[in-house]
Amino acid sequence: MKKISFNSGWSCNGQAVTLPHDAQITEKRSAEASNGGHGYFPGGVYTYEKVFMAPAEWEGKAIILEFEGVYKNAAVSLNGKQLTFRPYGYTNFFVELEDLKTGAENTLTVVADNSKLPNSRWYSGAGIYRPVWVYVCEKNGLRPQSVKISTVSIDPAVIHIHADVPVKAEAAGAAGEGSDFDLTISGAQLWSDENPYLYTAKITAGAEDTMEIPFGIRQITWSNKGLFINGRETLLRGGCVHHDSGILGAATYAESEERRVRILKENGFNAIRSSHNPASTAMLEACDRLGMYVMDETFDMWYNRKNPHDYGVDFNEWWERDTAAMVERDYNHPSVILYSIGNEVAEPAEAKGVETGRAMVDLCHRIDPTRPVTCGTNLMIISRAAKGQGIYQDGEQKTGGGKPKKEKENQNASLAFNIMASFVGSGMNKGGNSKKVDALTTPFLDSLDIAGYNYGSGRYPLEAKAHPDRVVFGSETFPQDIYKNWQMVKQFPYLVGDFMWTSWDYLGEAGIGAWSYSGGMPFNRPYPWLLAGAGVIDINGIPDASCKYAATVWGLEDKPVIGVRPVNHPGVRPSKSVWRGTNAMLSWSWAKCEGNKAIVEVYSDQPQVELFLNGQSLGKKKTKECKAIFKVKYAPGTLAAASYDAAGKETGRSELTSAAGSYAPVVRPEKSSAAPGEILYVPVNIEGTDGIVESNADRKLTVTVEGGELLAFGSANPCTEEQYHTGSFTTFYGRALAIVRAGDAGQVVVKATDGEHTASAVIPVTA
Repeated sequence: MKKISFNSGWSCNGQAVTLPHDAQITEKRSAEASNGGHGYFPGGVYTYEKVFMAPAEWEGKAIILEFEGVYKNAAVSLNGKQLTFRPYGYTNFFVELEDLKTGAENTLTVVADNSKLPNSRWYSGAGIYRPVWVYVCEKNGLRPQSVKISTVSIDPAVIHIHADVPVKAEAAGAAGEGSDFDLTISGAQLWSDENPYLYTAKITAGAEDTMEIPFGIRQITWSNKGLFINGRETLLRGGCVHHDSGILGAATYAESEERRVRILKENGFNAIRSSHNPASTAMLEACDRLGMYVMDETFDMWYNRKNPHDYGVDFNEWWERDTAAMVERDYNHPSVILYSIGNEVAEPAEAKGVETGRAMVDLCHRIDPTRPVTCGTNLMIISRAAKGQGIYQDGEQKTGGGKPKKEKENQNASLAFNIMASFVGSGMNKGGNSKKVDALTTPFLDSLDIAGYNYGSGRYPLEAKAHPDRVVFGSETFPQDIYKNWQMVKQFPYLVGDFMWTSWDYLGEAGIGAWSYSGGMPFNRPYPWLLAGAGVIDINGIPDASCKYAATVWGLEDKPVIGVRPVNHPGVRPSKSVWRGTNAMLSWSWAKCEGNKAIVEVYSDQPQVELFLNGQSLGKKKTKECKAIFKVKYAPGTLAAASYDAAGKETGRSELTSAAGSYAPVVRPEKSSAAPGEILYVPVNIEGTDGIVESNADRKLTVTVEGGELLAFGSANPCTEEQYHTGSFTTFYGRALAIVRAGDAGQVVVKATDGEHTASAVIPVTA
């Protein structure tokens, strides 16, 4: 079997494109277009076409296409004949080209219909946004995903091979054959987040029909004593992640997913929740290589719609095929340790919903009995639905009195929940505490292997007595609650981890997590708001102070961390969001802000910290929940912090420094060389002559590329009318990012100018 990239030579609505491709990200946004959930993009119908020559040697072979993701309502045709239709936009699917004309030209057409909005609670993107592959297979031979590898035991290390056809398998010096057989791997290294060791199995069917499959030897067990990976208790330091690639829109590149996983791991995370749809194959492969646990999720809704045109319309007909597609694809990825069957669905408030959930769990178990199944369960939503106050109900939005009110065509029903959550705030954590709610939710939660609680931390201490055999984790939590939550994770063996909302910012749900200095309610902010503003890492991969706060709480920082709330809005009280506890940044460089009040947050797991400004002590403070807050007047220079143990001995020191000299753009590629066609990340900052980024000298920059293609350029500004594909964008707190596809050979030159200053960087391209 051969696997060949099928991503070049396409057109979309008549324009030449290379896949993966987000057809929506270049559209003109407007206040009239859909809503803030979608990011005010209009949507539409996108027709992709590829004319290709099918080689004569394909005659007599089975030619199979894999689409990793098409959003949405994908209709695939070959030479004018429709072959398949898939409504869900997030699962991969295969189609065999049975009437392919070998030795001749063929026309493949894919129509993606994303015209009916709203159909998502966040920015979905549109079109063929994930890669496409062609598999050249022997008749009655190997097929993609036809071989499954699982771990039978770890001492000794034994793996099981299951294949749809008889095969021979070789892995780590062991060999076997058949359709179901075991291999014993001597001296095996076990896969985990700390040791992501991968083996490769060479699979052969017949004389020349071969494939290679990476796999890890990894065993998952769980009980009320904890979650164990290879027999070692494991606590999940998790973050929720949406599918978009930031300024690239929904287009999914392997380099982008690798970079995101790497940055998350560098900042202390060891687990990702793919919310609220299956992760890309590229992300799973990156998690396999780098050592990141994955909770992979099926759907955001079941048969009750959260928006008029979402997957709830198709759920009853398609959920089995789409759930199976995720589990079949995930099977050989050691990073995937949890399947999730949904997010904040209200259906378990009724018997039909409980049965639906059980059927989904059973399906996952039938396909893959090795992994636990969970769900992101919001106990308060289920409780309200049982009282007739459900927010989501078959495309209708419930009022407070329980009477359905038909949604407007462009209304996002999740707005009702976000409004409620914004007012309830952290009180939502106690929404499942009563015995009545517990009794209501128990039939569904007991059908899960591990119960996921969204904003339900009030139940954590109660479970030992109420449900002594239940294993739970925080499937979605407020980042500012990480200290309280993590103390309970460490205290209660049955509480196995925490996933904050969110670890990485995303497009859509405009302004839900942002602190705004321009006023307005902290949800569904008006156009031109674009980003959620909820991530502790922004869309360009820059961590904020709260990200380092989590790492401090997790015990991963050996020095104090200094966070500074923006100094350049004197006297303005920000409009705050319940999904963000602070807007502090890792910066002490605020030009023209001398004398402004600065709120400085110092994080440390030591009992006392001291703050210094330009060598002068500003006093010592005791830390509370790993944090101390100082109020000082801004002055340029060096802001330093020291931490002290209980005996008063200094245990660590760190500092932030202001930019000096004149400010100008600087181009700083993340890699010093590239391969042909590689996707490159190139930060473009406003810096002083000392190389420090200046946070208060933003300006519009224009970027050009020689020897490559500029795919996107933009900043993490959550509220802007600028577009990522134009090559011009204003920095945000001194930072922007260019994403470039390298050419075939020679070098890539990236230039940035503000009209007065020009900076450039050269990246050699070698095969």
